[in-house]
Amino acid sequence: MKRLLYPMRTYLVVSGRIGEEVDVMAADWVTMVSADPFIIAVAISPKRYTHKLITKYKEFVLSVPTVKILEDVWVFGSRSGPGKLSEARITFKKPKAVNVPLIREAVANLECRVIGMHDYGDHTLFVGEVVAYSFDERVFPGDEPKPGSGFVLHIARDKFTVEQTFVFKPSLKT
Repeated sequence: MKRLLYPMRTYLVVSGRIGEEVDVMAADWVTMVSADPFIIAVAISPKRYTHKLITKYKEFVLSVPTVKILEDVWVFGSRSGPGKLSEARITFKKPKAVNVPLIREAVANLECRVIGMHDYGDHTLFVGEVVAYSFDERVFPGDEPKPGSGFVLHIARDKFTVEQTFVFKPSLKT
């Protein structure tokens, strides 16, 4: 039934602490909650190591991958626990406002502090206020995503696609 909502954009959730314990997981269940202040939410199963780290440190980073790092996205979405980092090729860089590392190869990184969390069914919804962000200006010129940048859309299991862009010109007068 959940696949009726797919394809969904895939993100990477980074949790933990620089130099201590760090985890990255792929997540499709991400949404904006507020524009001002900028607040986002991500649903994560309590079975995930990322869930443990976000609960412990009350911070996370939401990274925006492209198809250029799809192999890493696959590793982070199909493996569990901190050992998967040794299988990936991404590198980390220092954040501005939190103690969770950013992904250098991501086209955007949103640094979040948890302001709420609530269990719904088999997942916890972590609500985070974006306290800092960085992005590739070539991918987000003029405050919007550039078509053809290779944003990852997850269809199901090992099936992915990328966005197809067209300009909509409504024929109805309003």
